[in-house]
Amino acid sequence: MSVTPPEIFDRKRRRAFRERAGQMGGGSFLWEHIAQDIAERLSLVSRQFDTVLVIGPLTALADRIMGERVGKVVTASLSISEATPPGVSIIEEDRLSFEPASFDLIISAGTLDSVNDLPGALVQLRRALRPDGLLLAHMFGAGSWARLKALILTAEGDNASPHIHPQIDLRSAADLLTRAGFALPVADQDIISVRYGGWRNIVADLRSAGLSNALVGPQRYLGKDILARLDAAWQQVADENGRAEENVVHLHLSGWAPSPNQPKPAARGSAQASLASVLSEGTKR
Repeated sequence: MSVTPPEIFDRKRRRAFRERAGQMGGGSFLWEHIAQDIAERLSLVSRQFDTVLVIGPLTALADRIMGERVGKVVTASLSISEATPPGVSIIEEDRLSFEPASFDLIISAGTLDSVNDLPGALVQLRRALRPDGLLLAHMFGAGSWARLKALILTAEGDNASPHIHPQIDLRSAADLLTRAGFALPVADQDIISVRYGGWRNIVADLRSAGLSNALVGPQRYLGKDILARLDAAWQQVADENGRAEENVVHLHLSGWAPSPNQPKPAARGSAQASLASVLSEGTKR
């Protein structure tokens, strides 16, 4: 029996945030960093990709990521204002409309951490790949914006409520790749630190990148005194120049659509020598 996953994120609110981000044209330092990282990872893959799908805010940077290694690039955005070029598909990752086995490479970055059905989204991405097709995915991981979260908790005291949605950790992300049926799955993380001159600058970057809280439910009014309390909390953690570090955790996932010609791990029990015997021989030398 299939179970419909709960709607954790408000789909309309999520799209509205992405719409606003596209109109603001912000968040560029985040997307530039992610695009460069994905381009470097892709440069290590020595093959040609005839048809590529790029999903999310990186559609504007697709040419820079791919270079001259691809025949056709299809771009899909989460909002009209982010669509590059205009007229591309407007989609949600857990409700893909592409035919199975349509792409040799799929790049999805910056939005998977706020998908309602992440396991289902990964399954759909795998199905959209041709056999031996590659997925390169990115999401913001657990530990991102921990400074801002701590400041808000301090400022709100006993009346604290979530203002930044929870994120997935590296181990869970790796498990989801395997559950989704990807071959040769790999998950790793990159943590970058950004020095800010105030908590308002962090909030501004989140808004301009479309990463505001899209959790289902009413947005709670913080109260008249919250700004002063946040300012005071910031002063407690800032250095003599009024600056403090904020971390952004980037999770990078890769996996291949299964294919008969892919390398397979050796069967259990097929080794010709035990690890214990090898280590024992080493100690005798």
